[in-house]
Amino acid sequence: MAEESKVPAPAVKVVAEAVVVEKEEKAVEKVLAEEGKVLECESFKEESNKVEDLVDPEKKALDELKLLIQEALNKREFYAPPPPPVTEEEVKAEEKEKEKEKVETSESQVEVPPPPPVSEMIEETAAVAVVAVVEKAEETTLPPETEVKEKVEAVEEVKEAVVEEVTAPVPTEELPSVAVAEEEKPKVEETAPPLPPEEVSIWGVNLLVDEKSDVILLKFLRARDFKVKEALAMLKSVVAWRKEFKIEELLEEQGIGEGLEKVVYLHGFDREGHPVCYNAFGEFQDKELYNNAFADAEKRAKFLRFFIQFLEKNIRKLDFTPEGISTIVQIIDLKNSPGLSLFKKELRQSTKQALQLLQDNYPEFVAKQIFINVPWWYVAYNRLISPFLTQRTKSKFVFAGPTRTTETLLKYIAPEQLPAQYGGLNKNGEQELTPADSATEEIIKPTSKHTIELPITEVGGTLDWEVRVIGWDISYGAEFVPNAEGSYTWIVQKPRKIGPTDEQLIGYTFKITEPGKVVLTFDNQTSKKKKLLYRFKTKPSECT
Repeated sequence: MAEESKVPAPAVKVVAEAVVVEKEEKAVEKVLAEEGKVLECESFKEESNKVEDLVDPEKKALDELKLLIQEALNKREFYAPPPPPVTEEEVKAEEKEKEKEKVETSESQVEVPPPPPVSEMIEETAAVAVVAVVEKAEETTLPPETEVKEKVEAVEEVKEAVVEEVTAPVPTEELPSVAVAEEEKPKVEETAPPLPPEEVSIWGVNLLVDEKSDVILLKFLRARDFKVKEALAMLKSVVAWRKEFKIEELLEEQGIGEGLEKVVYLHGFDREGHPVCYNAFGEFQDKELYNNAFADAEKRAKFLRFFIQFLEKNIRKLDFTPEGISTIVQIIDLKNSPGLSLFKKELRQSTKQALQLLQDNYPEFVAKQIFINVPWWYVAYNRLISPFLTQRTKSKFVFAGPTRTTETLLKYIAPEQLPAQYGGLNKNGEQELTPADSATEEIIKPTSKHTIELPITEVGGTLDWEVRVIGWDISYGAEFVPNAEGSYTWIVQKPRKIGPTDEQLIGYTFKITEPGKVVLTFDNQTSKKKKLLYRFKTKPSECT
């Protein structure tokens, strides 16, 4: 019996892992394809910001919100909001204090009999005085007639004196109250002049000043389904948060995002002109970068400030006119992201906090969110959170697994705008061609050759070109064919097979010595069609 050939264990393990990965990718693509059909039917379409394009209920809501904002500005409610509503506990405590004061007042009150009439007081006082005078007179020895006369005169004098003493203070008690009343009268008339209305600015736009303000207000109304009072409450909350977070001071801070430029960055525009923001969380596999961002509470707070500063600076570059573009497209790259169960606590907390701030304070700034290189675990995660998301939010989502990432991105972003690492032609300034040099897209049919001719008419300059085939796995070559008879065709780039993992973007600078054409040849021997991207530009000689 022949001995069976044995395959080394490590090789078997590698093959098995490769098979598992391939199955997972196919499963992800299948699920995403199914969900994509649903999302495609309910795809989000941006509304117009022109007032004349709004339906009547939306116009009415905008007008009502503007009136409420003007009233709030007049009352200065944005930067000096009214005190918070009184709680039930505070009301009960206040009622107890009032009852306690009533009890103390009732206990301190004592019945005091009313004073006797003035006439009685005079007579009593006079009588006492008369008795005293009589007693004193009896002590002295005078003639009978003289004694009686003097007693009568003394009694009359005492009465007059008593009347004067009792009645004299009456006018002096009334004068002070009249004077006080006269002094208090001008104080009531004096009132402080009213304060001018508040001036509130948000993202560089002053509220209720021009049509740019309407665009801002429509964001708040759409975030709250055109419920005016809820939109106003959200606006007040955002203004208060911006003051507390000191946004204007944050914009001037330097060096708070060192090393994070490759994690969150803005690059180019989509096919509709939206700025594109890339979020590459796989970069946090770098332990040093991760620790610098999330090692402790202070660093996490600094990361959050960097994120908000980045957002604020780029929002202010948007066009808030009704015809302008005031939203962005977000690319969420999940390549090399850890599984959901292994998602690090610090990163999860910071991401959750950042997303909450976005939701609460930056309404309707995202036109579309494209998730790329989506792993299997994220599909499960998205299904868990999907019931908690609004249909409007879900309609902005686009998902693409690893094998469909470039294809999906090119659907929304032109090749000259898409970074080279994502399948585009843009190397961010490291090439002769720029985003202003537009690319052409063509399809290479299965089992066929495809040629591109680049004409050359002027001598002395250079011809630059770039080519890329999505997925490659084809042969490519270039040759120059001169116009002059008898001249020889010569090879510029030798034909060679380029695999899927080989060099992705191929560029060349050809010096022009005579008129003719450069012919690019693509030989596709696979059974699949391929997408070809290319662009070129002729530059005259610098000496001419």
